[in-house]
Amino acid sequence: MNIYLGCTVRGDRSTLDVVRHMARRLQAAGHVVLTTHLLEDDVEGDERARSSQEVYERDLAWVESCDILIAEASGSSYGVGFEVGYLLGRAPQSGQRAYVFYRRDRHDTVSRLISGLTNACGRVYPYSSTADVDAALREIPGLGVR
Repeated sequence: MNIYLGCTVRGDRSTLDVVRHMARRLQAAGHVVLTTHLLEDDVEGDERARSSQEVYERDLAWVESCDILIAEASGSSYGVGFEVGYLLGRAPQSGQRAYVFYRRDRHDTVSRLISGLTNACGRVYPYSSTADVDAALREIPGLGVR
């Protein structure tokens, strides 16, 4: 599967280790993670070489082409929220699904539009540890993460 793995680029990147863990697990299960460049420490420097319009067009093309969007939403990020909303808006026709993770101890600071996600094409997973993340990834149909 092609997976769009979303995380904040300009917001709080303190959960980057968890996102990298997710990417490794997904790749080990044979999936293509379209957004591995987001996991680099200097991603903002690399992204600065592109115009905002180029990033928008590239990322939306990836969202439109992915089978599943998995996002880490603990850090404040308008982009992640936009990506999730965009995918969910087209999911009934496209068959795509969105799975959103956030740190349980940040529940009171995560947007209620994320923590309250109830949609037939999406699910939210609060987590406290990478063991929680692994358990959630195992639940997602078709991933085959062990």
